[in-house]
Amino acid sequence: MNTTGLAEQARFLKLSARSISEGMKTGSFRSCFRGQGIEFDSVREYERGDDIRSIDWNVTARTGKAFVKQYREEREMSVFLIVDGSLSMQTGSRTCSRWAKAQEVAALLAFAAELNSSPVGLVVFDGEPGVPLSPAGGKDRILTILASLEHHACEREGSALGGAIAGCSRILRSRSMVIIVSDFRTSEYERPLGVLSRRHDVVAVRITAPSDSALPSAGYLPFQDPESGLRASLPTGSPVFAAAWEKENAESVQRWERICLKRGASPLCVSVEEDSVRVLSSFFSGRRTRGDPV
Repeated sequence: MNTTGLAEQARFLKLSARSISEGMKTGSFRSCFRGQGIEFDSVREYERGDDIRSIDWNVTARTGKAFVKQYREEREMSVFLIVDGSLSMQTGSRTCSRWAKAQEVAALLAFAAELNSSPVGLVVFDGEPGVPLSPAGGKDRILTILASLEHHACEREGSALGGAIAGCSRILRSRSMVIIVSDFRTSEYERPLGVLSRRHDVVAVRITAPSDSALPSAGYLPFQDPESGLRASLPTGSPVFAAAWEKENAESVQRWERICLKRGASPLCVSVEEDSVRVLSSFFSGRRTRGDPV
């Protein structure tokens, strides 16, 4: 993906993020990005539809007109993105790689956070934990995040997801929303995830592809695991193999979901072939009704 292509995608994503942000201002999507502390700010004249519990009875009695109290957030909840840029993210479908989808998801969430006036931070990891960008607000921070995503090459084998999560725990001083975007093809992250979730609101976004559950039937195909380097020849034409492949993927996703829930994170799968805006909007708007943290 070249710089021009990413810039064009970013403009589209910002427009999409704006519609999501504005549409969810009174719902749980926006509350995910806001601090919980509020303080009194001012009063204004009552308008039809206002909550009567917010009426300032002292001002109302003094003026003879109904006035309601307005509050402002004492602080903004920061958003921190942990994005997988390891070699395995180059896989995907014919039309979209996991890395391209991860870029899209991360950019969309960064813009949504900016529209809610939330500071945003980022770390892109591969075989190394990566160098984090501490949360900051403003257009310049968004541009820096997009540049970091654009210039990263998914070339290193291995996954330092656990190290990236641990590093995030060290740099975030106040409660934040942390969103992990990865294929989660590693097992060394469960304990750091639990530590992170004890203090922060954590969402784990698993980037999936059709080949995870079903390979094309094309006889024996050479295969190499991009993380471990393991090589094999897969009998894709075998119905027994196809069923076993599908079953293993389903069990893998279930194990991952159980780990996330056990450790206090909210799991979400996003396929490379899905509409990211629709999936993310549906997920965040539904968190409150599912009982997830907001």
